[in-house]
Amino acid sequence: MNKSKWVVLGLAVTVLSGTIVGCGNDKAVVSDKGTSTEKQELNLTLGDEIPSLDPSKGTDSISFTIMGQINEGLIRLDEKGQPTAGVAKEWKVSADGKTYTFTLRDDAKWSDGSAVTAQDFEYSWKRSLDPNTKSSYAFMLAWIAGGDAYNTGKGTADEVKVKAKDDKTLEVQLESAKPYFLEQLAFPVFFPEKKAFVEKVGDKFGGDVDKVLSNGPFKITQWSHEQSVEIVKNDTYWDKGNVKLDKVTFQVVKDPGARENLFEAGQIDRFGLLADQVDRYKDKPEFKRRNDLYTGYLEYNSARPALANAKIRQALTFAIDGDKYTDIVFHDGSVGATGFVPTGISDGTGDFREHNGDVMKTKENAAKAKTLLAEGLKEAGLTEFPKLKLASSDSASGKKGVEFIKEQWRSNLGIDIEVELMPFKLRLQKQRSKDYDISITNWGADYNDPMTFLDLFVTDGGFNDVSYKNPKYDALIKSAQVEPDAKKRMQMLYDAEKMFMADMPVGPVYFSASTSISKPYIKNWVNRVTGPDMDLKTTYIQGKE
Repeated sequence: MNKSKWVVLGLAVTVLSGTIVGCGNDKAVVSDKGTSTEKQELNLTLGDEIPSLDPSKGTDSISFTIMGQINEGLIRLDEKGQPTAGVAKEWKVSADGKTYTFTLRDDAKWSDGSAVTAQDFEYSWKRSLDPNTKSSYAFMLAWIAGGDAYNTGKGTADEVKVKAKDDKTLEVQLESAKPYFLEQLAFPVFFPEKKAFVEKVGDKFGGDVDKVLSNGPFKITQWSHEQSVEIVKNDTYWDKGNVKLDKVTFQVVKDPGARENLFEAGQIDRFGLLADQVDRYKDKPEFKRRNDLYTGYLEYNSARPALANAKIRQALTFAIDGDKYTDIVFHDGSVGATGFVPTGISDGTGDFREHNGDVMKTKENAAKAKTLLAEGLKEAGLTEFPKLKLASSDSASGKKGVEFIKEQWRSNLGIDIEVELMPFKLRLQKQRSKDYDISITNWGADYNDPMTFLDLFVTDGGFNDVSYKNPKYDALIKSAQVEPDAKKRMQMLYDAEKMFMADMPVGPVYFSASTSISKPYIKNWVNRVTGPDMDLKTTYIQGKE
């Protein structure tokens, strides 16, 4: 997903074929955490406006942060990131790993009091696959048998093998076994949607407080665009007894200094640290650092003649010192990139990044950057580097980042670039519509497998904002998607990443880490490294003065 590093501060699944592998308690177990006398209210921040709360159309971590609190899929992830029961109380997997049968719990309800049904999942998934919806995440549903054909206009909705057998039974058939499928079902694009509600509100679905229907631990009650969002405990949620927070307020605060001032004044309870803030808080007991599963990178619009040349793209990438970038811009443990897939992504036997090695070799290639640029310009028939713009979100870190890159290119390549700053939502829109020259962006893991990074750039992929086209790359990815042998599959992905980095349609800059500081009275805070950044279902307040 497109992540905002300044918003807020998954594992492989073993399928037990032919048996019931997931069970949840039909009745809520009331937690003894928290106290009845303490105010269960939490104040947090978002780095920008929410682009969309439509599960079929959301593409970014800001949207997913809120969706993850107000909605729930068939599966939830537990505190260790393992699949556990959500709306589905149990499920059965066929011996070949291709067919899943989910049984929904009887007490799953929408915030309007109506029942969540298997039809709500069938409708949602097929709506996302409908080419008219233009869902960027349809590719994750295209693995359902018939899904790709429907999404590409070669098949019909009726041919998609997701079917509500009755109100409480959903059957799904995949084209090929996916060991991470259960984990994916906790991701927002797999959330249910109530057909009657969606059709009633039309194109505005997910765009305002009265255009959202919830089935998760919380529901949205206030949305002042560009300012704040308020969610409250959802009394119709099946497991409401384990939800302790009564209200969570998210303020939109772009400036890290302003966030720190709010924290010190007691107006927010937690925030992500950047740059000099890290040194000020690192000795506090509530200071936390973690490695994130996402990569920051430059997108090169290949429709621009200069950027259609691989040597020019390589020169621009190698001229940036990723380690210096992360220290100056973030200073939070993030490091320079050595490939497109970040450290921490599993390859089934260990770390993908460690096993595939440094496929960029930026430090040794930096000396060749100026020569590559000259050769590339000559090949492109250009006598000088053209006037291009570098786009970024207008956060404090976004501004600092593009100014660093601008200076790196000036000093290392002798070229000048114009900086273009804009709101996060607008940057995403420009990337999707390919209305940009170069953009600094990032991608976070939707599930813990290298495929979540490498399938982005197949020809005509929903997130292929750079219009990368390489039939050999496409063939490797498509073969890996159906290869049953884990070792052969991973070798295809190793080879695919090396091919991708040789072409360099994007320029990886950093692998992200994050740091944060919380008030000591926040208990059971659950971070996520895939999907939504957090899970507030079991978070509570205790010991606040």
